Amino acid sequence: MEQMSLFNQMIPQPLAARLRPQTLDDFVGQRHLLGEGKVLRRLIESDQISSMIFWGPPGVGKTTLARIIAGRTKASFIDFSAVTSGIKEIRTVMKEAEDNRVYGTKTIVFVDEIHRFNKAQQDAFLPFVEKGSIILIGATTENPSFEINSALLSRCKVFVLQALTVQDLVTLLKNALTNPHGFGNQKIQITEDMLEMIASFANGDARSALSTLEMVVLNGDIAADGTITVTKETLEQCTSKKSLLYDKNGEEHYNLISALHKSMRNSDPDAAVYWLARMLEAGEDPLYVARRVTRFASEDIGLADPHALEIAVAAYQACHFIGMPECTVHLTEAVVYMSLAPKSNALYVAYGEAREDAIEHLAEPVPLVIRNAPTALMKDLSYGKGYQYAHDTQDKLTDMKCLPDALEDRRYYRPDGQGQESGYLQRLAQIRAWKEEHRGQET
Repeated sequence: MEQMSLFNQMIPQPLAARLRPQTLDDFVGQRHLLGEGKVLRRLIESDQISSMIFWGPPGVGKTTLARIIAGRTKASFIDFSAVTSGIKEIRTVMKEAEDNRVYGTKTIVFVDEIHRFNKAQQDAFLPFVEKGSIILIGATTENPSFEINSALLSRCKVFVLQALTVQDLVTLLKNALTNPHGFGNQKIQITEDMLEMIASFANGDARSALSTLEMVVLNGDIAADGTITVTKETLEQCTSKKSLLYDKNGEEHYNLISALHKSMRNSDPDAAVYWLARMLEAGEDPLYVARRVTRFASEDIGLADPHALEIAVAAYQACHFIGMPECTVHLTEAVVYMSLAPKSNALYVAYGEAREDAIEHLAEPVPLVIRNAPTALMKDLSYGKGYQYAHDTQDKLTDMKCLPDALEDRRYYRPDGQGQESGYLQRLAQIRAWKEEHRGQET
């Protein structure tokens, strides 16, 4: 155990460390895993932990969960860091675990940042996990499928921890202001809007949110009675943001995304890049922007340039993998491409009209001719009778009707001839002409 010196005791712990939850009831977020009756909560409360991997972004509670397990389990708990340890340290820990097993004691080994171990280091754990000498709990920010040996991964249950919501983080921040281990013994004046700004700026990371709160409080204005007031100016300075900060749920949020969307629709790449920068530098979640760009690729471009959707999805994945600020260039590439691409809203219009008909005609039966007939009874009821297999025809076309009778003449997809849709327009005209010519004929 590390020896604490007098000087160590004089150095205050960071706010995030002082407020680290000690119980599941204090833990914020991850309700899909830790809510009442959820699988991980049941495993922890019953002390029936098996080898597992916690996968999630920084600051979502992976290490905290491990420490809560350590506090509840009757097993020996060993905290292990992949950053500072090698094969020699692993062997030492495994010997300790083997000794514990001889005396009938389970050993839980928590490995933080397990993805930093190379293949040989990970392999060193494998035989001990296999024979039950240790229960391995690993924490990683990287996809375990790529970063952890398949043999080791197959013996672990992967639990995916999600980025904390803004509301989750606001709850943490409010607790920090009232908790005696935080600022509960001080008078802090800070608005709800500012707490939401801090939560938004943290981008799902509890540690970042608490660190930012600590910084703004320490730099707040101190009155004669000791009250600390946090101003917007202080918040902006501490977050390296100027007047760009905005409420992600407020009007300005929607104004900016509207400006981005309409700039791309108007084929104005310069305006699109500007509004993109405004949003990102204000602290907007890049994944939110990427989702809107992905929607735009089909709503406003569609089959005029099918490659637009590929670009948008690739930009989303890049944002997910590397985050800010590196992903700004990927989003810039995407919005410039969307701006320059030919435009068509034919798919958007097609679905809108089909949706109206679908809601109005919910009871329309599927035509018998295109129903599947896996049983003799269904065949007796004429399911699939008269079905025409297009691949068996010379032109790969049939005059078979696939819409319900009440909607047989409906036309939803109407390409307007932009970009690659000119080819689809011509092809659709050929298909419809062929069907009209062969209507009622045997194929």
